[in-house]
Amino acid sequence: MAETAETTAGDAPGSLLTPEIRQWIGRSGEPLRLEVTRRDIVKYAIATQQRLDKYRRGDEAPPMFLFNAHQDLVDIEDLRPDGLTDDPLLPELPLRRVMAGGIKNTYHRPIRPGDHLVLTRTITDIYEKRGSTGPLIFVVYGVRVETEDGDLVMEETRRRIFR
Repeated sequence: MAETAETTAGDAPGSLLTPEIRQWIGRSGEPLRLEVTRRDIVKYAIATQQRLDKYRRGDEAPPMFLFNAHQDLVDIEDLRPDGLTDDPLLPELPLRRVMAGGIKNTYHRPIRPGDHLVLTRTITDIYEKRGSTGPLIFVVYGVRVETEDGDLVMEETRRRIFR
């Protein structure tokens, strides 16, 4: 019987992913509690030029209403030169330039005014690939949005690419 060895990108020789970085997989940020108001929905609907009355009246939040809801509001002076803030859920990575790598949302029910939501963000994977210009590190986050009673509202998978 031939022996086989399984390795992940983090175990490969020359990998940028150390065991310390890989230990961040499974870590979650502090849950964020958010009360949804009709006014917030209406303001978002106007800002994003929604056309459906249910959004413009604030009866239901449009898709992407919670986009980046986990981000702290900071003064412009506190932004890095790339316009981002430091992410306390992110380990120190050897690659610093960040790009969006895609978002997938699954909605389980509409978001409505009066909802008291709990958003929990978790690192679900960190892996490395070789791109045409060099190494890339992918960080995958899962965002789970529930009501305070535990009813699932939305799940999001978000990828960030570091190069």
